[in-house]
Amino acid sequence: MFIDSHCHLFYDDFKNDIADVISRANNAGVQYFIVPATNHETALQAIALAEKYPSIFVSVGFHPLDLKDFSTERLALIEEMVSHPKVVAIGEIGIDYFYDTSPREYQKEIFSLQIELAIRKNLPIIVHTRDSVQDAVDIALRHAKSHPEWRNQGKRGVFHCFTGDTVQAKALFDNNFLISFPGPITFKKSIMPDLIKEIGIEHVMVETDSPYLTPVPYRGKRNEPSYIPLIAQKIADTLNISIEEVGRVTTLNAKKLFNLPI
Repeated sequence: MFIDSHCHLFYDDFKNDIADVISRANNAGVQYFIVPATNHETALQAIALAEKYPSIFVSVGFHPLDLKDFSTERLALIEEMVSHPKVVAIGEIGIDYFYDTSPREYQKEIFSLQIELAIRKNLPIIVHTRDSVQDAVDIALRHAKSHPEWRNQGKRGVFHCFTGDTVQAKALFDNNFLISFPGPITFKKSIMPDLIKEIGIEHVMVETDSPYLTPVPYRGKRNEPSYIPLIAQKIADTLNISIEEVGRVTTLNAKKLFNLPI
């Protein structure tokens, strides 16, 4: 069994065939899905999907590229959504220096605000980084160390689509954070296989980030959760272990992180 720990199934890319997408994923061994919102509106869309499909769970928050939609009033609405039984995390939150659509200090401020929300609600976080890994790690770890009652409750978050190094990864692991790997681990020039050789899979999950980051051999086409086994197989081949072991460990990590009732 696999869990796709990060897939944006509310996107228009899936509006015409979402039932088929879920069915194909189930047939491929992917039984559960974590759907992170990117703002207030997509949080409502993600929750609607979760209410329709028992296998979908949701994370709510403001993506760093969606901060034009942010306000304290909308953050308060996000906080109200946390009471929904299918909401299992705060995210997708973080920092993005690649596109720089909002001032960097503002991104850091809103990232911190949303971590504080997660701490108040005793929820894990789903963290986006692009060209910003060290700053995001520093902020997340500062909050974790300042709130040991939160940090020590179990796994406290995931840095999704992780592009950092071994030192950063181990600092996260030491403070109860996980990392996850998507389709680019299958790319010919990817550095992700080298990283996973260093760190193993004890603190790792798998994800698609659908509809983005499609793995080989479907690169260039729409991504979907049924491709999770391609990512798992690459990890298995890299570490010379079975794909079943990758599925077992990454699924257990996802269950623990999101406190899934499955």
